[in-house]
Amino acid sequence: MPTATGQTRSHPDETPLDVWRTVWMCTTAAAATARNVRAEPRVRLGLPDTVDVVMLQGEAECFPDENVPADAADAYTATFGWDPRVEEGSHLYLRVVPRTVYAWRGTAELRGRVLMRDGEWLD
Repeated sequence: MPTATGQTRSHPDETPLDVWRTVWMCTTAAAATARNVRAEPRVRLGLPDTVDVVMLQGEAECFPDENVPADAADAYTATFGWDPRVEEGSHLYLRVVPRTVYAWRGTAELRGRVLMRDGEWLD
């Protein structure tokens, strides 16, 4: 999932991060994305399809690899076959709770693309 975060005096940094259904992600603790989200937790996540666009907005909560909830890290490892906790170097897990969800398929569907606002699904 491409994740864009913004630095206060520069351009947004976008990094592909692994994600699963509960929007847990992981990156190296020294990555620009990790630095940016610590300074500014508001993020926008783009699901990886250029035809059916889905954008999630929310705030990221950071968990160093030694403090990530075991059930989340275990599910991440089971999903991707990779356990950042046993890798050399520090990693940072990010949990994003979506507050707004946008979805559309091309410009014909721009109207009505907001599906969630302030954490509540719209009718």
